[in-house]
Amino acid sequence: MFMSAASPTALFEGQVPLLKPWLGEEEVRAAAEVILSGWICQGQKVMEFERAVADFVGAKYGVATNACTSSLHLSLYLSGVRHGDHVVMPSHTCMATANAVHHAGAEPVFADIDPRTYNLDPESAEAAITPQTKAILLVHQIGLPGDSDAFRAITEKHGLALIEDGACTLGGTYKGRRVGGLGSPTAFSFHPRKMITTAEGGMITTDNEELAEKARMLRATGASISDLERHKAKGVLVQKYGDVGYNYRMTDIQAAIGLVQMTKLETMLEQRRDQADFYNRAIGVIDELEPPYVPDYATHAWSSYLIRIRENARISRDELLKRMADRGVSCRVGIQPLHHEPFYEARQGHLKLPASEIRAKDTMFLPIYPGMSEEQQVHVVESLKESLV
Repeated sequence: MFMSAASPTALFEGQVPLLKPWLGEEEVRAAAEVILSGWICQGQKVMEFERAVADFVGAKYGVATNACTSSLHLSLYLSGVRHGDHVVMPSHTCMATANAVHHAGAEPVFADIDPRTYNLDPESAEAAITPQTKAILLVHQIGLPGDSDAFRAITEKHGLALIEDGACTLGGTYKGRRVGGLGSPTAFSFHPRKMITTAEGGMITTDNEELAEKARMLRATGASISDLERHKAKGVLVQKYGDVGYNYRMTDIQAAIGLVQMTKLETMLEQRRDQADFYNRAIGVIDELEPPYVPDYATHAWSSYLIRIRENARISRDELLKRMADRGVSCRVGIQPLHHEPFYEARQGHLKLPASEIRAKDTMFLPIYPGMSEEQQVHVVESLKESLV
């Protein structure tokens, strides 16, 4: 049995995990400092974390939340999406993305993907626009930016809002600019599977000052001033409530961890690029497998490494997954389309999205994460070759 070269734990011992967050003593110390300070809820550290992420992506403002779903919900709501509206989005994505649309009272209208990039296809998205459509939700999937200019042109043509889901793509660039700094409100995730982690958490980046200010109020029950401002005030300062809000706040404990993670992000991006290059070279010469496609307009963040099993493969994708698991390598099926989930089959059972359906059957994720050793990658590639025989 292959043994990981990384620091062994009971959770990962004896296998190459699909992913593993890169956390260390620095994050422990940062969290402990906040805990011992006596101020552990949303405060100064959250403000610093917002500034760090916004500066990194090139946006004017950052608004931290408790999850990417919350960030998407606020972005949709503050872009004018309301009950009965339609939001065009890919089916080929996480259920959380569609959940945010429902939280805003709207209905997801699914469109197909580009079968090479796995991102929303502009022509399919435009064809899905209805008189009730209020917005397009562009998901920058698996670390690869979608064609933002194409969607900006469509939304301007039809008078729609454009919201971007950058959950997996912190550090990815589109035509030289980082996702999150392209002009539209963009939601990020800090789940352990994403580029950096605060355990759970999310953020909106935007250049719209009014949207940012309203998001800050709505995330904190609709209060006109934050708890930190109120507690710092000399004398009496009473918040007002002009709208129904939510409890979408991030804590200073999480933000302190996030600030440390941001100092490591460039190194993590470099490691992911190197690992992807290793896979690309090795898998590019395996006739039965297809490495990821990256268009000229983008740089990939490599939050995931998704391969396609070609038609000439001697075994099925699912059999390959099983054989890899037997060799101590954790892989996963590719993204499964939402319109095949029970909730949506009952509502949209007639829907056919050929590219999304095909890629759901012939793709799988390989392990990729900061701290993964070359020995582990060699084992992954050798296991693929052995399994395909």
